[in-house]
Amino acid sequence: MPIVRIEVAQGRDAETLRKGLLAVHEAVRDSFGVRDEQVRVLLTEVPPQHWSAGGTTLAEREQGK
Repeated sequence: MPIVRIEVAQGRDAETLRKGLLAVHEAVRDSFGVRDEQVRVLLTEVPPQHWSAGGTTLAEREQGK
């Protein structure tokens, strides 16, 4: 049973997240040749203040715009 974990920064709307989940689900199902019910996709939204790259959080980057 394939399990896929995805972490994204918060801020996307529900429809965008749903489309992403479906696309990943279908790609894994088709790539591994398994049934729909065997695929698990877990999506975690991370607050921008908890996501850092290059020593700067995404929240700080947004404030700098």
